[in-house]
Amino acid sequence: MNISQAAQASGLTPKMLRYYESIGLLKPAIRTASGYRQYQAADLDTLAFLKRARDLGFSLEEVGTLLELQRDRHRASADVKALASAHVQDLNCKIEEFISLRDTLQALIDECQGNEDSACAILDSLAGVRGKSV
Repeated sequence: MNISQAAQASGLTPKMLRYYESIGLLKPAIRTASGYRQYQAADLDTLAFLKRARDLGFSLEEVGTLLELQRDRHRASADVKALASAHVQDLNCKIEEFISLRDTLQALIDECQGNEDSACAILDSLAGVRGKSV
């Protein structure tokens, strides 16, 4: 199947397939005599793996490690679990950061009068002005 078909089947874009190939996450595709990429069933399995891993928020480096672990039949599942657990810890930190950002922004929204007056707690905060509106 060609790159467009493989992209459609995997839910990725042709650009992403070329990128994954360029960084070594996807083995170079077989080329036709005219130079077009041709993908096999095993390539689609790898693409599905890549997409699922990226959808779960793993970094490209982590995805590479997961691919290596998947291909290594002598791996310890503890290695996979450790990587996934570290990723969950990173996600939890990001969630806490987002909650803090949300709470800060919500407090500024609550302070803003939202009327015809030019005073705005949101803009004052972004400008570093405390306690008075410009």
